[in-house]
Amino acid sequence: MTILAWLLGLLLPACGALGALGLAVPPPLDIAHLVRPASPNTALAAPAGFRPAPDLVTPTYHVPAPRLFAAIGAVAAAQPRTFQAAAYPDRLQDHWVVRSAVFNFPDLVTAQVVPVGEDAATLVLYSRSVYGYGDFGANRKRLTAWLAALQRTLHPASER
Repeated sequence: MTILAWLLGLLLPACGALGALGLAVPPPLDIAHLVRPASPNTALAAPAGFRPAPDLVTPTYHVPAPRLFAAIGAVAAAQPRTFQAAAYPDRLQDHWVVRSAVFNFPDLVTAQVVPVGEDAATLVLYSRSVYGYGDFGANRKRLTAWLAALQRTLHPASER
């Protein structure tokens, strides 16, 4: 943690914490009834037709839901400054805290895998800032990067 993050932590306590600490453990999110705030500090990746309308459209993945759930977990684990905050494997839902590099600002990311038959599933990713009104596009950039990494994880170069 930087000295700037430590000082900022005096005003915004979660900025002075490490990993997923400093924030309450996220409860399961009812993704089917997601309500986004009016502020421009969130990003949503979801299948076409999802409500609220997603910023990024995710495909139907032609893999079993448990494999997709494991793959998005592996993608998250490989990201810098990303820490698991809660896991609900029975719901195929995971939550992570992602910290900014300099000020240690926490963002929350939730992944929900939804089975579509035995050998296919869809994915909803919801990234949002804990502090601030805007995010300079950081949440959308994060989801774009995670989705690209997920594609590489599910379809390595040898399979393309």
